[in-house]
Amino acid sequence: MFVKVLGMSVIGMESYPVFVEVDISQGLPQFATVGLPDASVKESKDRIKAAIKNSGYRFPRSHVTVNLAPADIKKEGTGFDLPIAVGILAAEELIKEDALRKFVFIGELSLDGSIKGVSGVLTAAFKAKEIGIQAIFVPGENAAEAAMVKGINVFGIKTLPDLVEFLNGRKNIEPLSLDINRVFQKTRQYEVDFNEIKGQRQALRALEIAAAGGHNVLMIGPPGSGKSMLAKRLPTILPDLSFDEAIEVTKVFSVAGSLNKDEMLIAARPFRSPHHTISDAGLVGGGQMPRPGEISLAHLGVLFLDELPEFKRNALEALRQPLEEGAITITRSSITASFPAKFMLVAAMNPCPCGYFGDRIRTCRCSPQQIRQYQGKISGPLLDRIDLHIEVPSVKYRALSDKELGESSSTIKDRVNSARSLQKKRFGNNSIICNARMTERQIKNFCLIDEDSHKLIEMAIEKLGLSARAINRILKVSRTIADLENKENIESAHVAEAIQYRSLDRNLI
Repeated sequence: MFVKVLGMSVIGMESYPVFVEVDISQGLPQFATVGLPDASVKESKDRIKAAIKNSGYRFPRSHVTVNLAPADIKKEGTGFDLPIAVGILAAEELIKEDALRKFVFIGELSLDGSIKGVSGVLTAAFKAKEIGIQAIFVPGENAAEAAMVKGINVFGIKTLPDLVEFLNGRKNIEPLSLDINRVFQKTRQYEVDFNEIKGQRQALRALEIAAAGGHNVLMIGPPGSGKSMLAKRLPTILPDLSFDEAIEVTKVFSVAGSLNKDEMLIAARPFRSPHHTISDAGLVGGGQMPRPGEISLAHLGVLFLDELPEFKRNALEALRQPLEEGAITITRSSITASFPAKFMLVAAMNPCPCGYFGDRIRTCRCSPQQIRQYQGKISGPLLDRIDLHIEVPSVKYRALSDKELGESSSTIKDRVNSARSLQKKRFGNNSIICNARMTERQIKNFCLIDEDSHKLIEMAIEKLGLSARAINRILKVSRTIADLENKENIESAHVAEAIQYRSLDRNLI
């Protein structure tokens, strides 16, 4: 008997329907899976056999052929276990075939017949709705994630017998219903605040500018000066994600398999802080079937690279394209996948190998050559793509012992939101939403400066040897400073302050 069941697979950020065709015919007992399955799909036959038998059903003692169509695209993952098992049971007439036509099945089977969670369920639910599917059956632990999609019934199934009984009309299972607005508001909380920062007024000012314009930041300072504390609190002053943006971020985490079991929506700005030993593929994404890397997991949030010179040079250089394009495309021999990567890069480094060059308290033990070699690990093209270079000195004890709280994140966020509103109004319906993403044409239109500002930039070029890209960065930062002050035109004071945030363009030694 022949049966067709609908499943889903993922390529990059998009799901596509896979027709699981099951044919049971006379012949020697055999279980064959065709249609370019990978190792995890080929191994499913043993899981499926055990799950069907341990659920109290008879596995056919015949020739079982499973085809995954379209057969020219490689299939991977354990999410095909459930549709294959349903197809076999339907072919054995243990499930009514007419009940399967408008459903999608996704899930991994345990040997005892229970259904385990898989990745990519959110994108699968969106695709199922798009192609007109009435309902989607997913593992119970993925049900809340899929329920974020409006307009499709989502059934969370815990065991194979529960699904069989429901499809045969002998058991009632209600589709999961969630108050999406309530979930959205509940998951937007942060556990840290800028009022916990002591001292570092210049760094706080620079991070406010960075948040207002979406600019990349590099902090230079000795160990213990608070660089990591500052970076971790940056998401708290960024504008709140909209619901559509939250779904976009959650999709990336879903595809990467990085959603926690109790997590159904990521409504707070993501903050990713990979270790400096990370590989190129771990940072930008990759694999035989490409998966998102840390830059995509930081989409619409913050990517924090601590100890920047310790990262592999190849990994750092791979950041250059996504920093400019806001996306990363990974090509393999048989597949090409694109992932979003609109993130704010926040990096931190010591000024020298020992960390205390220029410190007011500790003495540096490094030679000038060692310092130059250490700072030279960061290439010029990468530095050009970082808008603000901030010096973060060690904090004096008097500032640390001050019991008075600093300015709260909510207060700073209000100013950031006001500046972002001006930018949104300026760019109109354009896809660009912040100053850091301005194109060459927009810089010419919106970053007009007076004669005094031209002279300042000319002096900076002569003394610092700035590139054309660095000059554009200065103009973008100047525009953001003017927006924070609610000024229509860029003034020379704004340009002067922006030039001050290019410390690594001049020799620190």
